[in-house]
This record gives sequence, C-alpha cells and structure tokens, in this order.
Amino acid sequence: MPHVRVELAIEADIDIVWKTVCAVEYYPEYMANVRTVTILRHDDTVRATAWSVLLKGSILEWTEEERIDDDRRRIEFGQIDGDLDRFDGYWQVSPGTDGATEVVLDIDFEIGLPLLAQMLDPVASRALRDNSEQMLRQLERKALVG
Repeated sequence: MPHVRVELAIEADIDIVWKTVCAVEYYPEYMANVRTVTILRHDDTVRATAWSVLLKGSILEWTEEERIDDDRRRIEFGQIDGDLDRFDGYWQVSPGTDGATEVVLDIDFEIGLPLLAQMLDPVASRALRDNSEQMLRQLERKALVG
C-alpha cells in the first residue's frame, strides 16, 4: 500500500499552527489545490468533511471522518466514501526544535486498481506528496500572517 509522509517545521506558535490545521473549512481560501471543504457534521471530537482537491489536473473527491484530539494535537482521518479505495492518515502538530512547530501529514492510500497498481501507485504517490507539501507550505504562510 502506498504511503506518503511530509513534514515541515513552522516558525510559529504551536497553538496558532494547531488552530490553522484544524480550520479545514478555510483551506480553499488560501490553498490553491483545495477546491472545497465542507463540514458535514461536527461533534466534540469527531467531524465528517467532504473534500474536493485538484491533483495534477484531476479532481479527487472524498468524504472523511476525522477524530480530533486537542490534547495530543492530532487529527486522524479515514475516507468513508470517495474516489479512492482507501485514503486515511493523520495530521500531527508537535513542539519542534528552537521554538518551531513540527507539522506532519501522513497518508496511506489505495487506488483500487490492482492490475495497474504497480504503474499507477508511484505516480499517485508523487502527486499526493507534491500536493501535501504545497498544503503544508500554505499552512505555514497562513499561520505566520494570521
């Protein structure tokens, strides 16, 4: 199963970074590749969101359930419906070195075409990695300017 992990140290207060990561409904305002994020349901620690993202010129859409742990500054997500067979992972915000804040986006996915997996998985992994790195850089800009 393909796996993508991206990390970025952000020179911003950990609480600001955590709030920025959690505020997914605002991602389309400052993330070029995120078309829409709609919060479908939000309880104390669980929410469901519908996403539409541009991925190398194609539109990828899914609905996910997110478990939000404010104490650990972690969001674990799993696709409940969407274009891929599997799409899950987590966001982790942690104290970094020299006062920076470390942000990790970790994703496991399956396209769902076993006969083409050997050819498509590396391409999809690169596209997801590029997109995830862009998201983290845009999160960094948002956390720094508010």
